[in-house]
Amino acid sequence: GDAELDEGNIYEALLEGWKHDVRDVWWVVDYNRQSLDSVMPDRLFGRFEGLFRDMGWNVLSLKYGKKLEQAFARPGGSALRGWIDALPNSTYSALTFQGGAAWREALLADMRKKSTLRAIIDPLNDDTLAALMTNLAGHDLATLTETFRSAAQSSQPTVFLAYTIKGRGLPFAGHKDNHAGMMTLDQMDAFRTCLNIRPGHEWDKFEGLANPQQVQDLIHSAPFATPLTPSGRRLPADKIPIPAALPQPRITGRRMSTQTGFGEILSEIGRARGESAEMSRRIVTMSPDVAVSTNLGPWINRRGVFDRHTRDDIFRDGKLASAQRWGTDPDGQHIELGIAEQNLFLLLGAAGLSHDLNGARLLPIGTVYDPFVNRGHDALFYACYQDARFLLISTPSGITLAPEGGQHQATNTPLLAIVQDRLASFEPAYCDELRILLHHAFEHMQKPDGSAVWLRLSTQVLPQPDRALNPEHVIAGAHWVVPPAQNAPIAIAYQGAVAGEAEKAFATVREDIPEAGLLAITSPDRLYATWREAQRARRQGHRAASHIETLLAPLAPTAALVTVLDGHPAAHAWLGAVRGQRVMSLGPDRFGQSGDIPDLYREYEIDTAAILDACAEALLPPR
Repeated sequence: GDAELDEGNIYEALLEGWKHDVRDVWWVVDYNRQSLDSVMPDRLFGRFEGLFRDMGWNVLSLKYGKKLEQAFARPGGSALRGWIDALPNSTYSALTFQGGAAWREALLADMRKKSTLRAIIDPLNDDTLAALMTNLAGHDLATLTETFRSAAQSSQPTVFLAYTIKGRGLPFAGHKDNHAGMMTLDQMDAFRTCLNIRPGHEWDKFEGLANPQQVQDLIHSAPFATPLTPSGRRLPADKIPIPAALPQPRITGRRMSTQTGFGEILSEIGRARGESAEMSRRIVTMSPDVAVSTNLGPWINRRGVFDRHTRDDIFRDGKLASAQRWGTDPDGQHIELGIAEQNLFLLLGAAGLSHDLNGARLLPIGTVYDPFVNRGHDALFYACYQDARFLLISTPSGITLAPEGGQHQATNTPLLAIVQDRLASFEPAYCDELRILLHHAFEHMQKPDGSAVWLRLSTQVLPQPDRALNPEHVIAGAHWVVPPAQNAPIAIAYQGAVAGEAEKAFATVREDIPEAGLLAITSPDRLYATWREAQRARRQGHRAASHIETLLAPLAPTAALVTVLDGHPAAHAWLGAVRGQRVMSLGPDRFGQSGDIPDLYREYEIDTAAILDACAEALLPPR
């Protein structure tokens, strides 16, 4: 739509396409010169043409249909063309709505002395004149077909500015208010009669068409309408084999962050050894100019940067010290994007549908700073709506990236992750959890009932534990680090980067309350989703218990839950509703301060002292 060309992500995509020398792309702009509320400013087509041409596109303006072109070829036709070209958009729209008599009056008023023009319009009745004056190329199949066939000879990206009438054929065609227009019953009857549709046959497939069989043959021969598989038009694509366990770098005993762990695990996969070879070949990473700062560097050094053209790494060739290998070629498996997060999610969505559209399955991985998920959320929303399958890594996150400044902090992303359909989100605190969740993501992305996966990671460095985990519990959303005793009066639950603060607070609490439990939450999203499923099942008469209900069952009915995460506390606040227990949810509900991690944790009350204060308050008798 021409009004949609106001949207900034259009031009972000155009610039990215120019950078990557994109070929074989067509955009058709429905240039009806009306926005949702009114009529668009005049002469915008010149701005559009200039913007597209600056990005390396071929611009084809389809303005007039065959009937008008024939009229222009007659004596007086050049004056008629000039008159229409000079009409303001608002005047053209108003005359279209008013009809043939208004067209005739306006033409004669402006060009009364043009006798050759009279020869064109006088023989026409009002209806025929109105049809001629609104014969725009966007509605003229012959013009469209000729233009498309000609453009197909070139691989250059092409935009077609196709002039149209908004609401063409309807009683309010051309009216500035027609976007919300509703036809009356009488108008609908007249419209149905015009289309040769009999009352009661409105839903017949080819009702009103002169040659139904010809249309049926065309549909059957169209590639997009041909059943490609028993399940429909989706192409078949084999599952990518995932090894029973992902390659494991040395983690136990080290001090490291989940962001670093992600980079090292992906680097090991990039070696493409043994059972990981095919999986490694099918991974495509992408990032909006933050590949190095989100720890994709080792993967890129192993698998290369994609470009349609081979380009040398000048620094490497000149033996200049650099940790990164940045030469490009068509075999590279990392796509580097500019700082435009909309493009990241558009590309993740497209790559995440490759199995259906191209018959070749990919494992797309996109990395982005956690706060800038907000900037690309529109495209993320629609990628999930289309059921695209990809792995999103958002890191660093929260206020834990303290030294980078307040503008890079985000508290709302855990809430976005919970409410987004067709996106399973997780936030591990330790790298052993991360390894389990990465393996799950590669499997889940490929399942018919699976979805895209989001991992929120951190730069918080923690000593890595040596322990045995139950993968099912980690994937289900939570596991007991220290199980509570039966009827324990309190439990502390943490998520992500604040694990260290929660563990210190728990050690202090346990000195006085040895029955207390410590719960690691890896996904409030999965916990909430399965709790809702269990509720629905019980309403239908089935016996069901969700994972979080089972986990909290040992606690006393009056037990208190103290939860903490580096994100908005509402992500955990609902946990008190599971068994009717008191919950104290800690987490930053504001952001913007810059400082070191201890100072910020203290300021936003997610440090050890704040957790202990919450425990003390939670254990007080209710007022």
